Amino acid sequence: MKRIYRWYKRWSLATRQFLFLFIVTFAFFILLAWNNYYKAADLFKNQMVSDSVTLIARTNQFLDTYLDNSRNVLLLLSTDANLLREGDSRHISESLRFIVENNSALVETLYFVRKDGQVFASSQLNYDIIGNPQLDSIVGMSLKSYGAVVVSQPYVSPLSGQTVSISRPVTDDNGDSIGVAVIELNLENLNRKISEYTSSSYQTFVIMSDTDSVVAFDRDNGILPQKPGTYHEDLPEAFVGNLAKLPVTASEMSGPTGKLVVVKSGQNRLGWTLLVLIKDRYFYQNVIRLFDNYKAAASIWFVVLLFMAFAMSRYMTKSVRMLAIKMDRVHDMGVIPSLVVKRDDEIGRLSQSFNAMMERIRNLLQETKQMEERKKLLELKVLQSQIAPHFLYNTLACIGSLAKQHRTQEVKETIRALVGVLSLSFDKTSEFITVKEELEGLNMYMQIQKIRYGDKFSFVQEIDPEALSCTILKLTLQPILENAVFHGVVPSHFGNGLISVRGSVRNGKLRFFIRDNGAGMEKSKLRKALDEQMEEPSRERSSGIGMANVHHRLRLHYGAAYGLRIGSVPNAGTVVCITLPALQQ
Repeated sequence: MKRIYRWYKRWSLATRQFLFLFIVTFAFFILLAWNNYYKAADLFKNQMVSDSVTLIARTNQFLDTYLDNSRNVLLLLSTDANLLREGDSRHISESLRFIVENNSALVETLYFVRKDGQVFASSQLNYDIIGNPQLDSIVGMSLKSYGAVVVSQPYVSPLSGQTVSISRPVTDDNGDSIGVAVIELNLENLNRKISEYTSSSYQTFVIMSDTDSVVAFDRDNGILPQKPGTYHEDLPEAFVGNLAKLPVTASEMSGPTGKLVVVKSGQNRLGWTLLVLIKDRYFYQNVIRLFDNYKAAASIWFVVLLFMAFAMSRYMTKSVRMLAIKMDRVHDMGVIPSLVVKRDDEIGRLSQSFNAMMERIRNLLQETKQMEERKKLLELKVLQSQIAPHFLYNTLACIGSLAKQHRTQEVKETIRALVGVLSLSFDKTSEFITVKEELEGLNMYMQIQKIRYGDKFSFVQEIDPEALSCTILKLTLQPILENAVFHGVVPSHFGNGLISVRGSVRNGKLRFFIRDNGAGMEKSKLRKALDEQMEEPSRERSSGIGMANVHHRLRLHYGAAYGLRIGSVPNAGTVVCITLPALQQ
């Protein structure tokens, strides 16, 4: 191996590139041709299956017509009810024989069984000698059908051979039953007609009843297995069982001559299922000519490729390839590539310029990362500065009013709550606090609002203990609660407003639901609620920190998968869902 490698290294760069390009390109061509060959076979197979589906649909239409014609024969027989009820056996048998002769392609034997049990047949003499043991059960099923047409399972009749019967009660003009008419179908003729346009050297058919019994199949083309030692050359039970288990679509199964593709239909009006079986080898026989074309094209491409690979190898160098590989890695900013420069020619200068560009990109990435960190820190300060001055004015005015009323205890509570809110906003240096700390500030804020508005609303919070130790961005909940107070319950309720905060941890995510039963929002405002840019402080709120600002902060810190979702119904209320990662302190 080492000797071969040393021999390979002695080759010129152009020779090595020539061999590389030639082998890779030719192998790709062979792989592509091979793939197209099998795709063409699949295309032929799909087309054949599609044609088989169409053929099955037309065959089922033919079978439905077969049923309609049988029903018409039964109706024709019932038109002469007086003859059937009171006529002698000779006239009735002649009438039955006349109907069979005019419908010989459809009917093999026609029976009429009177209500008193007397049987008339189109072949009366044969029936009197041989009989038909299946007739009693067929008549019994027909009498239980309440006048409907009944299709039997396949059976062997002494008069008709392998057949299927179609029966129907016959009534007189008063609707009274006078007997049952039974048709034994000419399955041999049916088999022959279906074989004319469904059977060939590569495909055949099988018709099965709703109880998975074989009604008809082509016995002559050798595609289907034969059960040895049977008079009617029946199909083996195992093969029939496998056919019955196939889904109503195209499937594959084994046959006596190899793999078969089976296209199965749903049940038609007779309750029968039609299956078309196609030799799998047939699909590949149709692409042999295409394969020959591929071989001819491959020979031509071989010569062309030799010339092209030789010409291209003279203009390519190892350094250029290495430079291209490094440049392809530029999209991965986690690893900034660089080149080892060992040349002083044009390729070397190009490599030096590439290294200088990569170093500049590395510095810009570091500067961008630092600027993003500073932006996050400054954003909290901007949000803190957005607390409107009239919040302090209103709170101090409220304190002054309480003092004039000598409500000393409430003055103390209001001042304590105000100090707590201001401490939460300004005193802590970190932009992250625990949920417990955020709730403490939230309670102090709501205490001020309760003193200000009295009993206009009530406040409820339900927080899972697991969520209390999670860390969140400071001032995440207060702006949402503030919006619920000033734009929800205060404008719309007098004494029955309700604001609730619920928090839980599920599947690694921390979720808060803030609900109010206030004024709600119109759909037009709802769509814009989270799309606005950072707002200026509003005079209608005690803080200019709006929902859009909170949403923007959360997405900036945690990513696009987190933030706010809002649902609202005018005059019914609003619910805000806040989704955060469940990060423990």
